[in-house]
Amino acid sequence: MSSSVDLWYATRATGLAALVLLSATVVLGISTAGRATSGRWPGFARAELHKRVSAATVVLLAVHVLTSVLDTYVHIGWASIVLPFSSLYDRFWTGLGTVGADLMAAVLVSSALRRAIPARAWRGLHWLAYASWPVAVAHAVGMGTDLRLAAVDALVASCILAVLVAATSRLVGALRRRAARPTLAGPQLRRTYRGIPGQRAIRHEHLVRATGPTLPATAPTQGH
Repeated sequence: MSSSVDLWYATRATGLAALVLLSATVVLGISTAGRATSGRWPGFARAELHKRVSAATVVLLAVHVLTSVLDTYVHIGWASIVLPFSSLYDRFWTGLGTVGADLMAAVLVSSALRRAIPARAWRGLHWLAYASWPVAVAHAVGMGTDLRLAAVDALVASCILAVLVAATSRLVGALRRRAARPTLAGPQLRRTYRGIPGQRAIRHEHLVRATGPTLPATAPTQGH
C-alpha cells in the first residue's frame, strides 16, 4: 500500500513540475522566436536555456507517465501512454494528458531528426510544443486533485499568466516593428527598382500606390 501511495504522490509532484517547466519552455520559445533583445540575456543564452529546460520537461514528463501507469491505486494501462482516450480511469482527462505527451514526443523526435528533415517541416512540428501547453493545462485542471489547495491554484495560475504575458508582449512587439517599418516612395522606389529587368510594371504600380497617379505637366488645349 505504501508503494502505491508513493507512486501517487510522485505522479502528482512530477505532473505539476512538468507543467511548470513546460510553461517555462513555452515562454522561452516565444521570447527567442520573437527576437527579444536583452543585455543580460543574449539570444544564444536564451536558446541554450530553452533547450535545457525542454530536456528537463521531457524527463519529468516521462517519469510522470511511468508512475501513472505503475500506480495500482488506479488503472490507466500501458496502451494509454500512446493511445488517447483508451484509459478506463477518467478517460477524457487522462486522454488529454496522452495527447499532450504525444505532441511532446513528436517535438522530441523532430528535434532529434532536425538535420534530416526540411526546415519548414521542422518548424511546423516544433509548433506542436505550443499546442501541447493548453492541453497540459486542461489535463492538470481537469484531473488534478490538488486544485483544492490554494498553493497549487496559484502555481497553475502563474503558469497561465506567464505564457499569456509572453505571447502578448511578442504580439505587441511585432505590431510595433511593422508600424515602424519605413515605406518606400518616389525616389526610393526608383532607386530600388533601377536596373532590374522586367520590373517596370511593378515599379509603376508601386509608384502609383505611393504617390498617386501622375498628371501631365500642361493640360492639352482644345482647338477652335
